[in-house]
Parts: sequence; structure tokens; C-alpha cells
Amino acid sequence: MLERFKVPDEDKIFVDSEKIFDLTKNILKNIGVSEKGANNTASVLIGNDLRGVESHGVSNGLRLYLDRYKDGTYNPSPNIKILRETPTTAKIDGDNAIGTEIGPVAMDMAIEKAQKYGMGSVSVINTGHLAGCGHYVLQAAEKDMIGHCYTGSPAGQTLPTGGSEPILGTNPVAWGAPANEMPSFLFDIATSQVAGNKIELTRRTGAKLLPSWIADKSGNPIIEEIETPGKGDYHLLPFGGTRENGSHKGYGLGMVAEIMSNILSGAGPGLFNDHQGSDYFAAYSIDAFTDVQKFKLDMDSLLTKIIDSKPAKGFERVVYAGFLENEEFEKRSTKGIPYHKEVVTWFENYCKKVGVDFNLR
Repeated sequence: MLERFKVPDEDKIFVDSEKIFDLTKNILKNIGVSEKGANNTASVLIGNDLRGVESHGVSNGLRLYLDRYKDGTYNPSPNIKILRETPTTAKIDGDNAIGTEIGPVAMDMAIEKAQKYGMGSVSVINTGHLAGCGHYVLQAAEKDMIGHCYTGSPAGQTLPTGGSEPILGTNPVAWGAPANEMPSFLFDIATSQVAGNKIELTRRTGAKLLPSWIADKSGNPIIEEIETPGKGDYHLLPFGGTRENGSHKGYGLGMVAEIMSNILSGAGPGLFNDHQGSDYFAAYSIDAFTDVQKFKLDMDSLLTKIIDSKPAKGFERVVYAGFLENEEFEKRSTKGIPYHKEVVTWFENYCKKVGVDFNLR
């Protein structure tokens, strides 16, 4: 994660990952979420925080989720149903469950199908925020599979290249693949130039937005560094930012995510339907294609070459997607997760209000 998104040293409070996991789980159970549902959501959010993906951890996620449970957007007791199923595919109705509750279930189903038939894919409708896609593809990588995930986030956020009206969501995508000794490959991105949740982090840290991250309300890319504008005063750009810098590629990949999640699931385009988004999960069993150990050793060869390659001027080293996240995971698992003091204060105040034991200080 870029330095501008990180918590300033003077504002950091280090929290043990098990303590924040337990507290997050207890808060969710307090509002009626089941033991399994609360465990799934806490696992996703704290897993993101451990990997340094704070934009999709408890700092932004939990209070948003609590608001959506309170206003009825999310169902704390969903009746999850399988609507269609073949040996290698399934379609699930999430009954307005939060995505972080049903996502691990859907990927586990895809993995089970891949274990039997080589490949498995599952689409989910009537669900909520997934908190990025990385957690789910790692589920597959941990089973010696390649994992793949799309989510069609709420529409009307991201402009098409050359457009002035936002059509798509941030529409994240992810791929994950295991290695032998090296950390797994983990590519997890929003298809917008910057994730919406990262903009929320800048409000907390006071960092500015870089040129071509967002556009004004007329669709003009803002090409200078600026303070974070108010909510509703800007549009997101597809990644690449401008046509000259390849935004048509981010726009196209955002369309792929829209098709594979919202349209393939039958939920329909997010722009024309009042839903929180749909998801697509896939797992590919490596041993259906090649020897697993050979695959993992070949991955090691490639990833090691990348890490050992000579950096360009101005860079300390060359890395690959998932390498830095693994470093953060190892460090934060022992030293704790550095949360902004505002986040810890929010937890303390919320726990007092609802009568949940607070144990972070």
C-alpha cells in the first residue's frame, strides 16, 4: 500500500490481531449475526488488515456494515439457497447476507467442485460488500489451486473512458496462485484508478489525492494533486486514469467484472438494478493440468527471478503481487496491527454504547 494511505507514526496504536478479531466477532454477534457469519466476516476483515490492506479492513468496513445491518440493507440471519447447480457450477441466493459472510462459503463450494472435477465456479446474487477479493483467492491457493474472483460493486461510481456519467462500480478482481517456498502470488485490485475505500483512508490520514486519480463532476480528469473532495463531489476514473495512459484497459476489465458477476448471475447490470452487487468465485485444481509440485517449483523460479532482478533508479527492490502483503502479515502477526487512534477510539465508544467488552487498550 502506498505510504500516503498508511497511518502516520504519531497516530498509530498497535493492536494484537487476536484481540481485534475477537472484538469484531463479538460486535457482529451482538447485533444478531450468527457465530459462523461473524467468524467469516472477522476473518476477512482482520486478514486484510494483517496483509496491510487497511482500506478493506475493520477501519472502514465494520462501521459501514453496522450501519447497513441497522437500516436493513444487510440480513443478519440469511437463508442462503442454492438456486442452480451442476457438477462444476452453482448459483447461490445470499438473501441479502453481507458478502464477507457468504464469500468464504461460495469459494469453499468452488474448491470442493474443483477437487472432484478439476474446476469449480460459483456465482452469488443478493449479497453485500465483499471487502476486496484477495481473501477468497487465497482460500484456493492454500488448497494447491488457482483462485479467481470478481465482484460487481454498487454502480454509478466509475466513469467509462471518455465519459461524463459514472456507469460501473469499482468492480474489484483478484487472482491467486500458490508457490513452493515463495509467498503465494496474490493480485487483488479495484478496476478504478483508486479504490473508493482508499479515498476514505485519506480523509483519516490527511493525505492528498494524486493526479488523474479522480475526475470532476463533468468527467474531466483532475491532473493535479488535490485535497480529498467531499463525498459526491467527484467521480472515479478507470485504472490508467486517462486514455493516453491506458484507462481503456481498466475500463475493459471493469466491464469483464460486471459481466462475470452481475450479468452472468442474472442479477442484471448494477446501474439498472437496485442491488448491492453480485460475485463470482472460481477455483482451478492444478493437478488437473500439471503436476502440483512442478507448478509450485516453476512459480518459485519465476518469483525468485523477479525478486532478485535489478531495480530501476529510485526503487529499492522489485517485488510481485502478494510479496509485500506476506511481509506485512508476518510482521503484524507478531507485532500487532497499527490502527489509527481514531479507529480505536471508535471501537471504545461503540462498545460502551452497546455493552460489549472492550479490550484493545
